[in-house]
Amino acid sequence: MKKIWFAALLLLGATAVAFGQKYAYVDTRYILSNVPEFEAAQQQIDELAIEWQKEIEEKFAEIDALYKRYQNEAPLLTQDMKNRRENEIVQKEKEAKELQKKRFGNDGDLFKKREELIRPIQDKIYNAIEKKAKQRSYVFVFDRSDNANLLYADPKNDISNDVLKDMGYSPEDKKQSSINVGVDTKPNTISRSFSN
Repeated sequence: MKKIWFAALLLLGATAVAFGQKYAYVDTRYILSNVPEFEAAQQQIDELAIEWQKEIEEKFAEIDALYKRYQNEAPLLTQDMKNRRENEIVQKEKEAKELQKKRFGNDGDLFKKREELIRPIQDKIYNAIEKKAKQRSYVFVFDRSDNANLLYADPKNDISNDVLKDMGYSPEDKKQSSINVGVDTKPNTISRSFSN
């Protein structure tokens, strides 16, 4: 019987502690949309991505032109000349794919540039959230930007504007906007078949 009373008392105490904890939420997309440095950084990243994508597309267009020229001239070429041309095309295609991976791969130039430009802004936001949470004794601060696990949130617990003000920004009266976080870069693939 003592064990039941003790368990009930422990459960009641844990519930009281849980209800006494303070929590809040932020919308990091909203915050980012009000940080001018983020918009400038994102624009710079998008411009680089477009430039690099164009560079890669030009390389694949050059390879395609070489391949078409090879197909047209193949009947007139010796076997040795065919082999050299095929190797040249394969080598150029390999170089283009390596460049694509270097620019857009998991640890590629675009990823590194994004880290270089966006990470300091994200750190600044995180530090402002952490500071506000400590000032107001919040135990939890959730991010509702993707509505992933926050099914309902009372607007009075939204501290996004407070975080922006602490960072020195004036929040604009914007709806939670979707922010483009990168340029879609689909790999170019060209299949070649050489027939002798």
